[in-house]
Amino acid sequence: MKRLNWGMIGGGEGSQIGPAHRLGAQADGNFVLAAGALDHNAEAGRDYAQRLGVAADRAYGDWREMLAGETAREDRVDLVTVATPNSTHFEITKAFLEAGFNVLCEKPMTMTVQEGEEIVKIAEASGKICAVNYCYSAYPMVREMREMVRTGQIGKVRLVVTNFSHGHHGDATDANNPRVRWRYDPAMAGVSGQFADCGIHALHMACFIAGDQVRELSADFASTIPSRKLEDDAMVNFRMEGGAVGRLWTSSVAIGRQHGFDIQIFGETGGMRWRSEEPNQVYYTPVGGRTQIMEKGEGGLSDEAGRMSRVAIAHPEGFPLAVANIYVDLAASIRGDVRDGLPLAEDGLRSMAAVHQAAASAKDKGAWVDARPLMYR
Repeated sequence: MKRLNWGMIGGGEGSQIGPAHRLGAQADGNFVLAAGALDHNAEAGRDYAQRLGVAADRAYGDWREMLAGETAREDRVDLVTVATPNSTHFEITKAFLEAGFNVLCEKPMTMTVQEGEEIVKIAEASGKICAVNYCYSAYPMVREMREMVRTGQIGKVRLVVTNFSHGHHGDATDANNPRVRWRYDPAMAGVSGQFADCGIHALHMACFIAGDQVRELSADFASTIPSRKLEDDAMVNFRMEGGAVGRLWTSSVAIGRQHGFDIQIFGETGGMRWRSEEPNQVYYTPVGGRTQIMEKGEGGLSDEAGRMSRVAIAHPEGFPLAVANIYVDLAASIRGDVRDGLPLAEDGLRSMAAVHQAAASAKDKGAWVDARPLMYR
């Protein structure tokens, strides 16, 4: 099958997320890196793109140059990944969607709910895919949990408990590090720091596995390092449309925690838990029974979990291959085989609505607020 042309904006040399996208997109032979505007420094971006194998005439200085160049080509890219600073996501995603390109945007998709609603409408009108990189939902055993909920193996979901907490921003003496500082600056990060950065991954995962959406929430935000204008710790309680209740903690000052993303789903007839630092296992307990450890790659798992697995049992599949699974579903969808596990613009919009409503709730001493975007109420 012919490989699809892929272009990347941002994610340049030294980027944290860039290598994961380049490994993930090309892992299965679906995409080839054909174009890029990889750095805010035009010459550095052009040079790095060419070192990655991009032809000189498709190594662009900025995204506007890339948009003009690719629009004019018969062999234009089939997919554009936007991996730039948060405040630029909306403008770039909007421009490429309107020009008829499929887009994968890093989270958060936009900075405001209104921007998110506009992206959803543009994607629907254009008929193009706008996906959001909630890549943790593409781990094989997360897909297994989703299938277990879908097929009734734990009964109706009653409770979801999740957290995404780490301690890598817990050193107050590192407050001026530019890789840290922007996350707590409203001018660059928007209305929320840690919840918008990590908490929305946990919130999306809760909705993804439970097969439900958040209806209302109550939030408590804290800036434990006084120089920070936005929160570095948050607790969010939420209630889902199907009746389940949820508890979410997210923090960047939990010193001693490394990645710290986990989720527990409790239903009428069983419970499950998964940790990103042990991604090959799901712990499953049927009501009245013993806890079982389900392993990625073992027999008896769902077709969906098997489809997302690449290596044999007992061999770990890490973050880049979870990103790769997003690209597998993107390639299939671009070719006409739409995959329902792919996080789309609607998910990005719901996340942004939850972020803004959580910030409003925190300012109002934890008042319960409607978490849904207006267009979905």
